[in-house]
Amino acid sequence: MAIRWNPSRGATIGVEWELQLIDASSKMLRQDAREVLAALPGLSEAGEHPKLRHELMQSTIEVVTGICSTVSEAKEDLAATIAQLERITGGRGTMLACAGTHPVSDWRDAKMAPIQRYAELVEQLQWLARRIQTFGVHVHVGIRDGSKAIPIVNALAAYLPHFLALTASSPYWNGQDTGLASSRAVIFGGLPTSGPPQPLTDWNEFEEYMDTLLRAGTIRSIKEVWWDIRPHPDFGTVEIRMFDGVPTMREIGMVTALSQCLVQLFDSQLDRGYRLPSPAAWVVSDNKWRATRYGLDAIVITDDSGSTAPLRDELFELVRELQPVADRLGCASELDVVSDVLDHGASYERQRGIVASGGGLADVVDALVTEFAEDRFVAPGEAAHAGM
Repeated sequence: MAIRWNPSRGATIGVEWELQLIDASSKMLRQDAREVLAALPGLSEAGEHPKLRHELMQSTIEVVTGICSTVSEAKEDLAATIAQLERITGGRGTMLACAGTHPVSDWRDAKMAPIQRYAELVEQLQWLARRIQTFGVHVHVGIRDGSKAIPIVNALAAYLPHFLALTASSPYWNGQDTGLASSRAVIFGGLPTSGPPQPLTDWNEFEEYMDTLLRAGTIRSIKEVWWDIRPHPDFGTVEIRMFDGVPTMREIGMVTALSQCLVQLFDSQLDRGYRLPSPAAWVVSDNKWRATRYGLDAIVITDDSGSTAPLRDELFELVRELQPVADRLGCASELDVVSDVLDHGASYERQRGIVASGGGLADVVDALVTEFAEDRFVAPGEAAHAGM
């Protein structure tokens, strides 16, 4: 089966940010995405690629950028759409926030979005799909030459723990501390075609593998392959899907800059004739688990022989390595937010800090709402005053 690659015009960017709809009184998730989207038809029904979209559950609205050239342009695009969204949600007593999970709401209270393909998905996957009341961020980075897609996906797989640890924001599930930095990684990772990308050698092997899945009835479309990193031939992008939901625009800029810089680095290395690294599948899987459990405190495997290093040290080194690329792309300040997260804590750490300081999970929700509204990290001592 031939899969056509639709070339991008360069290292363009597209961002998808899944937001929580939260009741201002109860602090629980509100299942009213349908009504909110109906109030914004110009954004939710505009053409083939609307700015606002349903996700699986009615508790979620996905905000989507157009095709952007720079990280700052992507942030401005998101901000403009969110400003219009907030005019509707504010009048309904609904607050917006983002984290990989809502700390308190029960997935069994979720209502599915009124879309046929979601109904078919739930019928097929049952409990695995019904519990996906989770929230993430997806970043697309364009490449011109589709033959580069699989080598770049393979190379990016080494950075799954980096992506996840920086954004891990789902320590709580159904009102309980899971002991994980990211419970979302486990919940979404339970789907049969999710998880780390299948190690493949080139685009021909990717086409053959997709054809095999289709013949076997495992998937009905290649869009049902929900790898943590995947090629998106229709858009001409590599899509990084490993990020937990992040609460602030600053962190959106960070993950977008990190994604664009890495893809651009690998793209240029291929142009110079380099062979990109392709870590062993067991290393990728093990490192993902380590970041899922320990977040930024993970000790990750750095080569196929089992050498290890603290992930925090690896992140400091990665930022240093990518700095020249970020300077050329104009996203150095956004990439530097990695250092802020290392200093102030990823969201899972900030959330747990609120509880450790005597707050409850309602205070965690308030802090997430404040972080989203004010684009700043809320310190544990502020949590009692964070209500909106």
